[in-house]
Amino acid sequence: MRFLLDQEQTDFGRTVDRMLGGADTPHAIRAWGRGEHAPGRAVWRRLADAGVTGLAVPEAYEGVGPLSVELGVAFVAAGRHAVPGPLAETAAAAVLLGALAEGGTARSGQVAKDWLPRIADGRALVTLAAADGGPYALDADAADAVFAVAGEELWLAPGHGPVQPSFDPARRLARPLPGGELLARGPAVAAAAARAADWAAFATAALSLGTGLALVERTAAYVGQRTQFGRPIGSFQAVKHRLADALIGLELARPLLYGAAVALAWGPTGGTHTPGPTGGTHAPGPTSGAHASEPTGNVRAEVAAAKVATGEAAYTAARTALQLHGALGYTDEYDLSLWIRKARALRSAWGSPSVCRARVLAP
Repeated sequence: MRFLLDQEQTDFGRTVDRMLGGADTPHAIRAWGRGEHAPGRAVWRRLADAGVTGLAVPEAYEGVGPLSVELGVAFVAAGRHAVPGPLAETAAAAVLLGALAEGGTARSGQVAKDWLPRIADGRALVTLAAADGGPYALDADAADAVFAVAGEELWLAPGHGPVQPSFDPARRLARPLPGGELLARGPAVAAAAARAADWAAFATAALSLGTGLALVERTAAYVGQRTQFGRPIGSFQAVKHRLADALIGLELARPLLYGAAVALAWGPTGGTHTPGPTGGTHAPGPTSGAHASEPTGNVRAEVAAAKVATGEAAYTAARTALQLHGALGYTDEYDLSLWIRKARALRSAWGSPSVCRARVLAP
């Protein structure tokens, strides 16, 4: 079975990639790590203009989704450029609010009306703290809202505690303050939070894949320029093998990512095709004897498989890049370090490798 993106999805990914290529994301990342959010917000605005921020928002709330396949395509591009900010968390919060609104309570519907249109058009950058993501909210100091799930309760936190250091300086972690506004309560909150956590893990997996691809590309360019014994080091067999192994790991993880996208589009019991950014039908359908209208099995296991595969592949790419760059790879001033640190942090975000493996193996 092969999962292939259609032409529109491929073009969409290339458009987002080109747009981010002109955004000077290394400058935005370094500013974000210092707590200066304006350059990162400018990149966020570019994503909103390209329609990326509306991909997880239902059409009823001025979005175009939720579209898991297109979100995966866009987030791979975002990972390639190491875009700072709570991308996965904002998408997950949109899914959470949308799922609660489907429950039909007046309060949940009003919360969705208040926040989802603002998320869709990029006016609101939000973050989410939930059990699957640990006790911290990513980039709470930059967010317009901090949503916190506690058991069967969803809160709009009144603020956040001190920002904690992270392996990736551009991933700023803080605990939501207790209290605030209670937005929803009941079993529907726990169910919606589990769904949102799967989307957060999937989005993180897409970011990991893009990060790993960027590391391999940057390292391949570097070894083609650096010389030793009068030859580019990229011509040495050992160097070629290291890069090839890193790239193979990433390419083997790619179909797992889009398989998880199809699983999310269907949900645990089946569903419909996912509409594309311009209204067409765009599931990356199987082309070898299966039909895109078939359910895809255990969603959480599919997402966990994608998360562990992309995270480990990106981490391998980071280690390869670091070794082949030598001491230069450790240098903060060298842009490569921004991707190396992000690969390490994404590996554990929204499901560590051990947690994801346990989910894959669970009966």
